[in-house]
Amino acid sequence: MKRYLSLWAGVMLAVSACHAAAQDYPARPVRMVVGFAPGGGNDILARLMAEQLQRRLGQPFIVENRPGASGAIAIGAVKRAEPDGYTLLVGPSSGMTVNPAIYRDLDYDPVADFAPISLVGDIPMILAVKADSTARSVADLVGQGKKSGKPLFAGAGANSFQLATGVFASRVGLEAEVVNYKGNSAVVAALLANEIDFALIDTAAVLPQIRSGRLNALAVTGAKRFALLPDVPTVAESGAPGFAMSFWSSLYAPAGTPAAVIEKLQSNVAAAVREPAVSERLLELGIEPVGSASKALADTMAKEIPMYAQAAKAANLSPTK
Repeated sequence: MKRYLSLWAGVMLAVSACHAAAQDYPARPVRMVVGFAPGGGNDILARLMAEQLQRRLGQPFIVENRPGASGAIAIGAVKRAEPDGYTLLVGPSSGMTVNPAIYRDLDYDPVADFAPISLVGDIPMILAVKADSTARSVADLVGQGKKSGKPLFAGAGANSFQLATGVFASRVGLEAEVVNYKGNSAVVAALLANEIDFALIDTAAVLPQIRSGRLNALAVTGAKRFALLPDVPTVAESGAPGFAMSFWSSLYAPAGTPAAVIEKLQSNVAAAVREPAVSERLLELGIEPVGSASKALADTMAKEIPMYAQAAKAANLSPTK
């Protein structure tokens, strides 16, 4: 009995210490590691969140850029950090759900090695065609492909877009051959030059061309219509019920970080994202504000990791080093 009471007292002491640590957190500056160079969407989002968390929690949140290997260098560095809440990862979906499908020797496990904090923002893709295309809807595009009797050509600016295009084409019944380009700007140029028939492109890269009338948006791939293109239907509304696919940016800590610290970070991220000035800035970047619960981020990863693995297999995209 005494031994049981002693063990129970130890457990309660540990729980009490954990909550005390969370109340004091953060007691020193926090690093937020980004796997891309300064100036890109993930970097801007990270700096926006760092500013908000610093204001709310009273300690500097310092953005550290560690670009390379589609975000894998930064992700691996955070995996090896102390699980104390003082090193965080601004994790893009490409690194956490696409990389496992296309790289054989990743030095991290996106599920086992990280504690999800919050899905900060959602980045839907736009199904775009040249303005003079005869396709005015997803159904038109599918019909165009069936009428021609051969695959339509699609552009992709990265492996993640190649896999996303494969998932989309399979879901809507479209035969497509993907042509790889070096970045989304090259894909946009290829569309304008009639080198390809269509492309899935992230919102920020394609919005200027849609607004200028040079490209036409047939659909958005997210679960709901994009706020800046309210008249453009979702793919789900366009004949593929239940379809929803987007890229995203989220916040993680190393696995083993105290739950109370994770909860404190999550609640502050969610509150920051709800602020009008923050949500408006995210929308300007082509990012839908989210600020999800930690479990919602974990559930998203559990759904997308096998989805992209299956897409890579269907595309004969063998994992590389």
